[in-house]
Amino acid sequence: MEIGIDSFAAATLRDDKSSASDSVQAVEELLERITYADQVGLDVFGIGEHHRKEFLDSAPTIILAAAAAQTKRIRLTSAVTVLSAADPVRVFQNFATLDLISRGRIEMVVGRGSFTEAFPLFGLKLQDYDELFTEKLNLLLNIRANEIVNWSGKFRSALNNQAIYPRPLQNPLPIWIGVGGTPESFVRAGTLGLPLMVAIIGGETHRFRPLVDLYKAAGKKAGHSPEQLKVGLHSLGYVANTTAEAMEDYFPGYAKTFTRIGKERGWPPVTRTQFAAQAGPLGALLVGSTEEVAAKILRHSDALGGISRVTFQMDNAGLSHIKLLKAIELIGTRIASLVNG
Repeated sequence: MEIGIDSFAAATLRDDKSSASDSVQAVEELLERITYADQVGLDVFGIGEHHRKEFLDSAPTIILAAAAAQTKRIRLTSAVTVLSAADPVRVFQNFATLDLISRGRIEMVVGRGSFTEAFPLFGLKLQDYDELFTEKLNLLLNIRANEIVNWSGKFRSALNNQAIYPRPLQNPLPIWIGVGGTPESFVRAGTLGLPLMVAIIGGETHRFRPLVDLYKAAGKKAGHSPEQLKVGLHSLGYVANTTAEAMEDYFPGYAKTFTRIGKERGWPPVTRTQFAAQAGPLGALLVGSTEEVAAKILRHSDALGGISRVTFQMDNAGLSHIKLLKAIELIGTRIASLVNG
């Protein structure tokens, strides 16, 4: 199983505001964490895409390019690229260029996004949410498969015998589908034979098994081999020397973040009891000691019928750079060996 980290490039907010100097430091520290993840042997590091003041990842390919220049082995990916609000031609060109810079270490996870700010920002209609993604994914896969593209659709001008460059080092460039809990998304990924990255940030992980089964059944029906139908798990998590330490470190910032988001979405404030349940044996959070978290990853894998990748999203809880570095060290030196040993 591949083990990695996902980051949303959290900004430093003071009284709900950020300064340019704080943002410079936050980006520098993020790049240091990616470099350290490479050094301790992690398999993959992903950068999300958001268009909000609390995140610095609105241009993730720029961050990935800087990371590619500073690392040697680790695979680098988006987590996720909001394809519904992007031009697939530019997306492919950006990631193909990244693949050349990194000497073949680039992947992308494409999805519709869990926030909606990108739609008005780029002049799109939210009611076209799914139709936009379907059409743009079709074009992206067409570009990946063909150097000369002929294509037409509803939301973009047609391409007639159009050459698209550069071409990536990897053939094909890896493209995963990022999904939440919509059955149609799982079926679409399976039908296309694309690997699946499942974001499970709450609830009980085993409840996603019927959706994963839908994905595999759709893939089998479409004629794809089981080896093509890989399943990855993106989870909120944090590792410390002991479970008590991890819980105490992670809870305050986690509660603050999700209580703030909850005000936008009509969720109640996060309580310590809810947090403890999410961090318990069946809950989605991967928070605890290395031994407990490794055992939980293996339980999640069994519950979902086998996963090939798990990524930790840790920088949503206001943890210090030093604590995040230590967690990366523990994940790279202990979790990976416990899970794969």
